[in-house]
Amino acid sequence: MSNLVMTLSKEEILQIRANFKADRRSLPPGMIFRTKHQGVTISIYKSGKVMFQGANNEEVAEQIVGRKASASKTSSSKTQPSTINYNTYNCIGSDEAGSGDYFGPLTVCACYVSKENIEVLKTLGVDDSKKLTDTKIVELAEQLVTFLPHSLLVLDNPKYNERKALNWSQVKMKAVLHNECIKNVLQKIDTATLDYIVIDQFTPRPTYERYALGDVPLKNKTCYETKGESKSLAIAAASIISRYAFVKHMDALSKSYGTTILKGAGPKVDVAAAKLIAKHGIETVDNITKKDFKNRDKALKILKQKYQ
Repeated sequence: MSNLVMTLSKEEILQIRANFKADRRSLPPGMIFRTKHQGVTISIYKSGKVMFQGANNEEVAEQIVGRKASASKTSSSKTQPSTINYNTYNCIGSDEAGSGDYFGPLTVCACYVSKENIEVLKTLGVDDSKKLTDTKIVELAEQLVTFLPHSLLVLDNPKYNERKALNWSQVKMKAVLHNECIKNVLQKIDTATLDYIVIDQFTPRPTYERYALGDVPLKNKTCYETKGESKSLAIAAASIISRYAFVKHMDALSKSYGTTILKGAGPKVDVAAAKLIAKHGIETVDNITKKDFKNRDKALKILKQKYQ
């Protein structure tokens, strides 16, 4: 399906909402209005972006808005060289979040981006998630999941710690999750149109293929790229969705424990963990953290020094 994204003023958005009957089915997070006109689905997002999905989307957009869609302006950024320009192909990209954070789960996403949707992602502002605020990540992810075929898997802390107790490395966990996400996305698309599978590289190919449970699909189409978010918008989109899942989980933890649960694994996290252990006990904290991180021992040491 062809997609076109426009940034409209509040007045233009209000005009669309006044002129068309709303689709009353439940809307995905981030979407405030949806309707259909002449075979084109029109979706309005909180961000002010409006997506027109359908074969004659440009004509319908011009008819409704009264002007043609202007070319999207995207800031140029330096990217690492790659032998393949992935953004001119149909790609599945995969990435993860939470692997370097003491608190919270490990989240992995694979996402299919057709070459027709590349300009759509640029217009929405999809970029390396490390350059985006959590607020922007939430805004983007809630739009991306409405039209990009994807698979998201979350390995919560108890399951993470169970795998560690079975001598699984984090690399093995990531390989298994990436592989499963990719296989899930392959079930949602016409694989005949797929050009590449691009994995944000966290381990060499032989290690990945050894650790992934079951078959690694389409090895001849699979590439591994360091700093992949800067080379493939499919990886960037997957990164945003996986980061979104991690951020929402962390927000839920903060709400549950009545305090801000910190991201990362620095000294401030050690202190925060020590306070939580003092209040709730080590077993409770182990259930919301990755026990193999050094933060655990450091937090216990802080507590010991406090009560000596």
